[in-house]
Amino acid sequence: MIRTAAPADVPVIRAMVRELAEYERAPEHARATDEQLHSALFGPHPAVFALIAEDDGGAPVGFALWFRNFSTWTGTHGVYLEDLFVRPEARGAGHGKALLSALAEICVEHGYERFEWWVLDWNTPSIGFYQSLGAEPMDEWTVFRMSGEPLRALAGVNAA
Repeated sequence: MIRTAAPADVPVIRAMVRELAEYERAPEHARATDEQLHSALFGPHPAVFALIAEDDGGAPVGFALWFRNFSTWTGTHGVYLEDLFVRPEARGAGHGKALLSALAEICVEHGYERFEWWVLDWNTPSIGFYQSLGAEPMDEWTVFRMSGEPLRALAGVNAA
């Protein structure tokens, strides 16, 4: 079953974010706190949204965290999937596809023309899964990220 996340889900979302970071070989980068996630998901102006996948017993086994983006080319919003994670013991039971399907429904219901996400180049099981659903890699684009000291320098802020 897929449902919208509730405030009580924040600790399990944070736990699954950390599990995802371990899977992606970067656990040291998963620093978000319960307070930060609660504020982003359920504060006065939510910036992100989450869906929870539950097993037949109602236990959370996966999540999708997403936010709206915007295409100047189409003139419409879209969905950017920040994180999709299904716990290893629950994989193969359709939870990942159900989460993606629920997000596709959100796109269609709201007239959003794009549903996008990133996947690590080495994550061939996920790449194959996404392609089996009809997703296409955007190989002609290069992702750029700026953080830390370069971000502060560009903003004209001295290092802390």
